Amino acid sequence: MVAFLVVIAVLVFLFIMWFVYYYNKLVRERNRVDNAWHQIDVQLKRRYDLIPNLVETVKGYAAHEKEVFEKVTQARAMGINARTVGEQAQAENAITQALKTLFAVAENYPDLKANQNFLMLQEELAGTESKIAFARQFYNDSVMAYDTARQRFPGNIVAGMFSGTFTPREYFEIDIAAEREAPKVQF
Repeated sequence: MVAFLVVIAVLVFLFIMWFVYYYNKLVRERNRVDNAWHQIDVQLKRRYDLIPNLVETVKGYAAHEKEVFEKVTQARAMGINARTVGEQAQAENAITQALKTLFAVAENYPDLKANQNFLMLQEELAGTESKIAFARQFYNDSVMAYDTARQRFPGNIVAGMFSGTFTPREYFEIDIAAEREAPKVQF
């Protein structure tokens, strides 16, 4: 009888340890997703801070390009006000298109292309874009790892027991068609 109780106690202990392990694994993966999203936020804020400086620099050379400046400003505001991953992705697509158009306009002004301030801002923005791309990839990788841990057995049992805690996460997707489109510049 004592041996039977010891076996039962060991099995209960192993079950509890198994449960704790998978619960903690899901918490770790969920926190990794949250951290990855915060890293995207940091890079986007940097991008939003650079955009007004870039626009003002270009404005000095291309004052009659009002529509381009308005699109960049509107896209930036849309990005700042985004609240969900989907809204943020849509805003980032708009910003990317607006910046492509802005740089296409800048190509038509040789003095602007040689301006040190413009070149510095353009370089900083290019570096920030690379960091955003990396942060986006890290976020999506984290979402995939979290969702995989949440959906695979036995993690799905633990996640199911805490369904309000371990909810699915949205990927940060870009509009591929918009990315491939060349900016349209009219004079």
